[in-house]
Amino acid sequence: MTTTDSTPTRTATGRVWLITGASSGFGRSLTRAAVAAGDTVVAAVRRPEVLDDLVAAHPGQVVPIALDVTDHARITAVVAEVLLWYGRIDVLVNNAGRGLIGAVEETTDRELRDLMELHFFGPAALTRAVLPHMRRRGSGAVVQMSSMGGRFSFPGVGAYSATKFALEGLSEALAQEVAPFGIKVLVVEPGAFRTGFAGGDALVRSAALDAYRETVGPVREALPDSDGKQPGDPDKAAAAILTALAAERTPLRLPLGNDAVDAVAAQLGSAQEELSTWESVARSTDFDA
Repeated sequence: MTTTDSTPTRTATGRVWLITGASSGFGRSLTRAAVAAGDTVVAAVRRPEVLDDLVAAHPGQVVPIALDVTDHARITAVVAEVLLWYGRIDVLVNNAGRGLIGAVEETTDRELRDLMELHFFGPAALTRAVLPHMRRRGSGAVVQMSSMGGRFSFPGVGAYSATKFALEGLSEALAQEVAPFGIKVLVVEPGAFRTGFAGGDALVRSAALDAYRETVGPVREALPDSDGKQPGDPDKAAAAILTALAAERTPLRLPLGNDAVDAVAAQLGSAQEELSTWESVARSTDFDA
């Protein structure tokens, strides 16, 4: 007998969310928003004690659980435990992450692989772990926290964007695969928000090469300096995510923030212009009829 066939050992109010990286930023804001909506949040963090305030404020609704999303064995155990407790996972939010600044040449193989484990392989494993259960129930939602850097890139964030591009490509296919089972997939693409992303341990910097001072140097200086000054409000982002999930037609991609919307619109326009310029060349490569 599987855990989904067993009688739940705990009672949940509303939907059951599993949110990674729930200790701060978007994860914490989403946790508060879900609780305010009457739902139950299993908040996955590396150090559960950082959630003591939320647990005390919302007993039974915020349930901390230890998880490093790069530990795939632990992922399997956590999903099984949540299903044993509540019998269901209604919403999975893959949110855990960090930033990395460095030119492609500056970025080490270890830095790139570690970030890919955190932003891509971990979320992929968690998604695979919850899907059999969601398919059996015929409902569910997977929220992938990407970035406007998951649509386009610029100097200094190539490695970061690579991980988010990978996540978005996986999610675009996933959305079409699971739609017949009543499962939604939402890719969230925030711009600059006051989440702590740009400061402290959340931002890794590759060792700098002088050759990239002009192209990457400004990003090295500007991103940390922006910490605490970003225009985006994480609580408003959380509200927007809940609105998108509640919609009859949830979007595949949801850019958040004026900066993200403007940048995505500009990128789409530039891509269309480039395609139009090179369309005749692109179309000239088929065998002659």
